[in-house]
Amino acid sequence: MKSKKTLFIILGIILLGLGSFLYFRFYFVLGEGVKAGELNYVVKKGYLFKTYEGKLIQSGIRSKQTGNIQSNEFEFSVDNPEIAEKMMLNSGKVFELRYKEYMGALPWRGYSNYVVYEIISIN
Repeated sequence: MKSKKTLFIILGIILLGLGSFLYFRFYFVLGEGVKAGELNYVVKKGYLFKTYEGKLIQSGIRSKQTGNIQSNEFEFSVDNPEIAEKMMLNSGKVFELRYKEYMGALPWRGYSNYVVYEIISIN
């Protein structure tokens, strides 16, 4: 009797630890923010799970060399098909995007740790 109770307690602790790890690794929002730049592309791709992946080019970041300007790329996933379609129709325009940052990517959420969930503006 006592060994069964101990086994259940140990199993419960292991499951609780595993559940906590998975939550913090894949579902806990590490950060939220806004990025602005020219939309380079948005594509729907994937082998098993088709997800929307995109790239935003942020310009105006100064290089370490005098007189040069270096661009910065922001790669992201989009989990809302309506937002992704709107972005596809306006490729090449300047977007302000609101995103969430996760510690790990999930196959059905996208390849990136950054997931865009709102378009603030399109210019």
